Amino acid sequence: MNNELSVLNLILEASLVVQGVMLLLLILSIASWAVIIEKRRVLKNAVSSANEFEESFWSGGDLATLYREVSSEDSPQGMAGIFESGFREFGRLRQEGGLSSEQIIEGTRRSMHVSHLREMDRLESNLAFLATVSNTSPYIGLFGTVWGIMSAFYSLGNLQSATIAVVAPHISEALIATAMGLFAAIPAGIFYNRYADQVGRLEVRYGTFMEELLAIFQRNVARKEMHQGAAA
Repeated sequence: MNNELSVLNLILEASLVVQGVMLLLLILSIASWAVIIEKRRVLKNAVSSANEFEESFWSGGDLATLYREVSSEDSPQGMAGIFESGFREFGRLRQEGGLSSEQIIEGTRRSMHVSHLREMDRLESNLAFLATVSNTSPYIGLFGTVWGIMSAFYSLGNLQSATIAVVAPHISEALIATAMGLFAAIPAGIFYNRYADQVGRLEVRYGTFMEELLAIFQRNVARKEMHQGAAA
């Protein structure tokens, strides 16, 4: 309890500039934890929905039925959203006349690519904020420390004798800013690296699924052209 009280007293007795730095670091820390908690929820849901969709997709069921199920959802996201946009565009292009198989596949690829980019933008949102907090918080804290030490030595300049007992409280006030900078930076850095890795893994899964779905579409177009050639 005494330690907590002494730390609080050191913060309250620090200069206004150092207190401003501490307040800024506290705000950054709270904001980063809000991002960490929200991003954990988003990525957990993205992984779970990708697992569920892949299980349904590779179960051997009819893709048209799966498309109707996905389309009935409100703004499908993730792998389901990529599938929905690709299947819809593939069906639309097939119904248009005068398009070659390459044009149909390329148009479908572009539609899925746009959906893929939109999904990655959603997953990566606010990750840059965590990186910024991780990289800048120690320097913000260091600025508060340097300013606090400068102020401490300036105020001690008029004293005839400055012992360690006199200097220590002022130095401690300044060093708290560095500690708060690390307190904000370390969690932000840890979770940024963790979430960036998860987003990268999801990006690979989405890209692999797009190529597999395009391969299915290509086989479908090839069979249709083969049947048309046989009928002719």
